[in-house]
Amino acid sequence: MKYDFASIEKKWQQKWLEEKPFTAVTGDKTREKFFGLIEFPYPSGQGLHVGHARPFTAMDIICRKKRMQGYNVLFPIGYDAFGLPTENYAVQHHIHPAKVTHDNIENFRKQLHMLGYSFDWDREVNTTDPSYYKWTQWIFLQMFKKGLAYKASMPVNWCTSCKIVLANEEVVDGVCERCGGQVIRKEKSQWMLAITKYADRLIDDLDDLDFIERVKIQQKNWIGRSEGTEVDFTATNGDKLTVYTTRCDTLFGVTYMVISPEHPYLQQWKDQIQNWDAVAAYIEEAARKSDFERGELNKEKTGVRLEGIEAVNPASGKHVPLFVSDYVLMGYGTGIVMGVPGHDQRDWEFATKFGLPIVEVVQGGDITKEAFTLKDDTGIMVNSGFLDGLTVKEAIPTMKKWVTEQGIGRPKTNFKLRDWVFSRQRYWGEPIPLVNCPKCGWVPLPEEQLPLLLPEVDSYEVTDTGESPLSKMTDWVNTTCPKCGGPAQRETDTMPQWAGSSWYFLRYMDPHNDKAFASKEALDYWSPVDWYNGGMEHTTLHLLYSRFWHKFLYDIGAVPTKEPYAKRTSHGMILGEGGEKMSKSRGNVVNPNDIVDQYGADTMRLYIMFIGDFEKAATWSNDAVKGSKRFLDRVWNLAESASDSYDVTPANEAVIHKTIKKVTEDVDSLKMNTAIAAMMTMVNELNANGCTRGDLKYLLLLLNPFAPHITEELWENLGFAAQTGKMCCQAEWPVADESKTVASTVELAVQVNGKLKGTISMPTDSEEKAVVDAALAVEKVRKATEGMQIIKTILVKNRLVNLIVKPAK
Repeated sequence: MKYDFASIEKKWQQKWLEEKPFTAVTGDKTREKFFGLIEFPYPSGQGLHVGHARPFTAMDIICRKKRMQGYNVLFPIGYDAFGLPTENYAVQHHIHPAKVTHDNIENFRKQLHMLGYSFDWDREVNTTDPSYYKWTQWIFLQMFKKGLAYKASMPVNWCTSCKIVLANEEVVDGVCERCGGQVIRKEKSQWMLAITKYADRLIDDLDDLDFIERVKIQQKNWIGRSEGTEVDFTATNGDKLTVYTTRCDTLFGVTYMVISPEHPYLQQWKDQIQNWDAVAAYIEEAARKSDFERGELNKEKTGVRLEGIEAVNPASGKHVPLFVSDYVLMGYGTGIVMGVPGHDQRDWEFATKFGLPIVEVVQGGDITKEAFTLKDDTGIMVNSGFLDGLTVKEAIPTMKKWVTEQGIGRPKTNFKLRDWVFSRQRYWGEPIPLVNCPKCGWVPLPEEQLPLLLPEVDSYEVTDTGESPLSKMTDWVNTTCPKCGGPAQRETDTMPQWAGSSWYFLRYMDPHNDKAFASKEALDYWSPVDWYNGGMEHTTLHLLYSRFWHKFLYDIGAVPTKEPYAKRTSHGMILGEGGEKMSKSRGNVVNPNDIVDQYGADTMRLYIMFIGDFEKAATWSNDAVKGSKRFLDRVWNLAESASDSYDVTPANEAVIHKTIKKVTEDVDSLKMNTAIAAMMTMVNELNANGCTRGDLKYLLLLLNPFAPHITEELWENLGFAAQTGKMCCQAEWPVADESKTVASTVELAVQVNGKLKGTISMPTDSEEKAVVDAALAVEKVRKATEGMQIIKTILVKNRLVNLIVKPAK
């Protein structure tokens, strides 16, 4: 009978839906729990792609194996459905975002079923569902009440054509990615979340987590903690110029200073700066650049010297020029930096361009672009007054003490991490449940009035001033203050897409609870997530934001653990044929539907895991997909040829137990490709040795998490479902018997003077004399050694014996 994957896969997908073998049970004390988590998808119109299939399939394999090992597994799914792409599509096609979202989710759901994922579908969540975002709003209100949510004026990217605020990634080469219009920087009042208050904990608590090292490194680098000193320089007009430095020992080497184009001092000094027109033009030019463009290390250094105002070096007392330059960002440090061109590459480039002095203060290095000596603790200080002769290691605390005693410095811990800009001037997001009262200020909505529903609007376009479409809905905006009962107005900004994805794993624990985001019982039982897999592109923002939210909820007693995820792994991208990134413009995007239609879901699953090292990028090959299909055909044919016996063939015991051991270990370490290779070897040996249904049972159990449809069908066809009363996915995962991983007998090649003369079957690890005696009993060996003297025996244990002979005297 031919392997009819199409009918088999539909059959089992329907059966799983009806019988629900993947349902998790909260509070089941008879089994150890396992919470496996994937990053829930954004349901775009393009549907599921192979980039989703790789991590989803891997975690599905892990969770299927865990269930078979007896764990109570929670493997949920949901949709991160608010956000800009849906809103843009809705505006363009005049379709309500809710309708777009509904249709996209329907398509995603079909595709997820199509690939046979073992999700607990009863726990499905959707961030746009009011019963979900009610609790997103509730969490925000708790942050507001604790002072972690606040409003501040922030520089934003403003498209002069679309008249909207853009995220940094929507600005390409200084223009709007969508319309090509000019983008400028402008100040706008935004809601902020004070994630920086958790910066130390977000770094320190990584030590206790099972995160792969590159994830920890990215988190630490993004937070960017450094221990340094704030030092006060003085401008010649008397104003204080505070800088942050990790190397206060280099103060004598400061030959210039730079101020950010956004620094308020510049506007205050307008009448004192003699070349104000040039400075103002530079400020305007800088406003057209994104922070990313401005912060690039390799970009050409630009700036304008402030004529009429200089800075005074507090260590040397010398006057140094003051520049405005766009590489200094107002959001990091103090918005003013000191230039030490003798020992910093960026400063050297700037000083070289503007003809500024370069002073060596740490002896021993060339003062060139390529060579600097700041990192050498043993370097000797020179040209540094009272620090001369000290090592760098000695000079740093000496200078720290001096600036502190002089009242011009203080120890400071600094972070690259900025507070989270939390509001969006958009329609398709969670309404922020606050009202602005002329008497009471910002007042939270009473919790019993949540959720604050997103109202219907006729237009999803932002206003000409860049306000949210909600601002035009006066009936919705105008309300009463919950505190004083007077007239007030609702906040018309909405939350960013990151909001709903910062806590979704908690809702999975108890998705239908209308009294809390999850019950204490569910939280105590399922927390924390045991294994979270996701892309490296989400290692910083999403992972950091969700850890921050969870820590806050822990602080207010709402969750039982200080960290949300015990383990975090990441996967590599799938590249198009030829090794290029998949994109519509290149025409190399692979649609899973096409692969499933042609070869079946099990082939798709198997290939996406066999494609290469899971943590590294891998290149798609349509020809290689066929190899995975041929393997499944061989499994099917092997099952049809298996004998009716349910006993295990002794000759197959070793390969069975070796494969059990290998697959079990490889799944636990995300080496899915080598696990599949081991099962391919097992199929080869079962074919060579002949196999029974008893032999095949082990192959089906091991292969089931990878190719669940074909294995369920064969499990049923071979009588195992009737025997056990269970589907294959509900059967017990096999355990390797170490004593049986080595064959009791082995085939050895017999050579005479290097030429093959036959084979012998011997007990494993036989001694040389027994092997030689058995070899000499082989007729061809006996004839080849007649009249000859054995002068040497070469035995490669369990593989071959080579008899070196010469004519007897």
